[in-house]
Parts: sequence; structure tokens; C-alpha cells
Amino acid sequence: MKPVRHPDAPLPGELLGAHYEQCFGCGGAQSHGLHLEARAGEGVTVIAEFTVQPAHQGAPGLAHGGVLASALDETLGSLNWLLRTIAVTGRLETDFVRPVPVGTTLYLEAEVTAMAGRKIYSTATGRIGGPEGPVAVRADALFLEVEVEHFVHHGREEEIQAAMSDPDQVRRARAFEVNP
Repeated sequence: MKPVRHPDAPLPGELLGAHYEQCFGCGGAQSHGLHLEARAGEGVTVIAEFTVQPAHQGAPGLAHGGVLASALDETLGSLNWLLRTIAVTGRLETDFVRPVPVGTTLYLEAEVTAMAGRKIYSTATGRIGGPEGPVAVRADALFLEVEVEHFVHHGREEEIQAAMSDPDQVRRARAFEVNP
């Protein structure tokens, strides 16, 4: 099935914000996190960026591959805001094209390419220095739609309680309700 942007999805250019303050990818409460900022794009696309910090390095002066994979995963996961669905990563296939130096801002673009039942297929590209810069990383992903109970069942109770008592988190959860 061809992906379709939900009519109540954030508008193109709108900042999507963190889905959870403790998230390594997008949360503001993680001192060594990516602090990735994603914006809604046209159609079923998002645009994101993050700057590689010294805490993100693997080899001296270069971003750790796992951090780059995390940035791709976070960007791809942000696509779910445009579908107004809750989904988790089922598969992430990453290609590392060139090294990414510490201090570099990585520009990421992601798009939902297809949907089939609970499966959401997507792709992302990360470029060095801007949207026209050289490709550094690419990924193809499969996300699986889940119910919120997935997190309640598998998560730690204290974090779940903290998230559920956070007014911003409650507002975000309601954004996914089809019939609020």
C-alpha cells in the first residue's frame, strides 16, 4: 500500500519535538544524547539534524557507527508522527559510506516508502554539512505497528509512570488517538 500522510499530522516544517525526554535520540534530558531535531517534511517525509559531539566518537575524532545508526533509527522512527501510529524498529539495515568527524552536523532525510498491514517500510540518508553534502550514511528500515501496551508490558514501571505523569507526554500520547 502506498503511504499516506495522516490528515492530522504535523504540518511541513513543524518541529516534531521529543517523544520522551529520556530518549537517547531526541530527548533533552540525556546529557550525551543526540538531541536530534526532526521536522515534518512534504508527504510522508521528515528532515532532521544533529551535531556529532566528542561523547559520540568511536575512533579518535570520528563518530561511532552505532551513534550514526541511532541517528538514522531516530529519524526513521519520527516518520510515525506523520502516520499517527505507534511503531517500533523491527529491522534496520545501515550502510556506512564515509567517516563523520566530531563537530560535523549530519543532515538526515527519511521517507516512508510502503506499508503492508502492521509493517512500515522506510529509508533514510545522512549527509555531511547540509542537504546537498556528501552522503555519509544510509539506512533501510522495517517498523512494526504496536499498541501502547507494548511499552507498558516491556518497559520499567518507574519510567512508564514518569512518562505517564508528564503533561507533555500525555499530550503526545493523545495525538495518536484516532477518536479522542
